[in-house]
Amino acid sequence: MTTPTRNNTYQPHSTAQSESLAGTPLASFTRRALALWIDMLVAGVSFAAISIGGILAADKLGLVHETKQIDLKFSFFGNWYSIVWLVLYFTLYTYFGHGQTLGKKLCRIRVVSTIHNHLSLWHSFERALGYGTSTLEAGFGFFQYFIRSDRRTVHDRIAETIVVAEPHL
Repeated sequence: MTTPTRNNTYQPHSTAQSESLAGTPLASFTRRALALWIDMLVAGVSFAAISIGGILAADKLGLVHETKQIDLKFSFFGNWYSIVWLVLYFTLYTYFGHGQTLGKKLCRIRVVSTIHNHLSLWHSFERALGYGTSTLEAGFGFFQYFIRSDRRTVHDRIAETIVVAEPHL
């Protein structure tokens, strides 16, 4: 009795989008890191501004009493609401910015999908959550940029994206 042979090898999907990206210059690690640093700064300042504004509005509406103590922690990763803010910031900015957050825009880099013509809201969300995965194990997911020939980090692979350098204008 003969057993049918099966091809047990991985066959990557080739799409028109991935073919159209061939030869596109990838963003350098320095520009990507600087963009992330800028975005974390913008996210932190906006988080603080919205939190303080919310407290002041609650005070004006009489929702906060002088006898009640408010305990807000202004540290990312120290509480659930700051993590939610980071995910929202990166998701919405990437989606509505067509692959560019403020940091990426300033560094002239852009996130593009390797399988679709544009980034969907879902891909932007996956990428935002993927930052957490890249941070695990002392940030090893970010440093995979240096190991992989396609310069994709963990969050790039999760969301099926690459980060490209914008042409100089």
